[in-house]
Amino acid sequence: MDSAAQTSIFPLKLINVSYQVGGVRLIKDLNTAFEAGSLAVILGPNGAGKSLLLRLCHGLLEPSSGDISWHGATAKDARQSQAMVFQRPTMLRRSVTANLNHGLKHRGVPRALRRAIAEEMLERTGLTRLARVPARSLSVGEQQRLAVARAWSLNPDVLFMDEPTAALDPAATHSLEEIIGQIRQSGTTIIMSTHDLGQARRLADVVLFMYRGRLLERAPAECFFEGPKNDLAEAFLRGELLWWNRKELKPPETFKIRWQK
Repeated sequence: MDSAAQTSIFPLKLINVSYQVGGVRLIKDLNTAFEAGSLAVILGPNGAGKSLLLRLCHGLLEPSSGDISWHGATAKDARQSQAMVFQRPTMLRRSVTANLNHGLKHRGVPRALRRAIAEEMLERTGLTRLARVPARSLSVGEQQRLAVARAWSLNPDVLFMDEPTAALDPAATHSLEEIIGQIRQSGTTIIMSTHDLGQARRLADVVLFMYRGRLLERAPAECFFEGPKNDLAEAFLRGELLWWNRKELKPPETFKIRWQK
């Protein structure tokens, strides 16, 4: 499968984007753009807003203010050229192959093509021997590979990935990173979040560093890791702990925060 020729929905632009819940802004005045063909890593500590940003880009959430736009496409049309993999994948109560077929059917792929696409995806992700196994009986790493196969099978122009290896051991992480490399080589643009510095170093073309809902720095990966310009990004690279201190407040209490160093 090859999506290299289809990049018409790029660039993806975010202009003064904010997102708030209960009057508290969780994404704050964010401005950036994503171009076709790169692997962009959104980096930052837990609670920085990485997952929210991905969901806003993918259209799962609407910004409270600001604008998110794709080149030459409405948000609805652009959704047909996207896929997303979450940190905790949801498996249908079906076989591995049936999980793949369900996504293809939902996207409108003709039945005659589904089997060939599913077989190719199983081979590329090392799941062929598990084709008839119930998906929910797979290991965590196998389920995540299936989730990636399911997204990749849709031949997306862009694949969003939300901390896809956060729950995996080193061997499973290595396996999934190899698959991510294949997806990138096939021409799909990848925008993913992680708090794993090693993974960002291995995979990223460009790094976006977020903290407390703000985009504090964006730079080519090599430049970022050689010496970030933002002091909090520099502290994060040194391994210092940056965290959110939640106080007891009215629901939803997780959205009212104070930071301590």
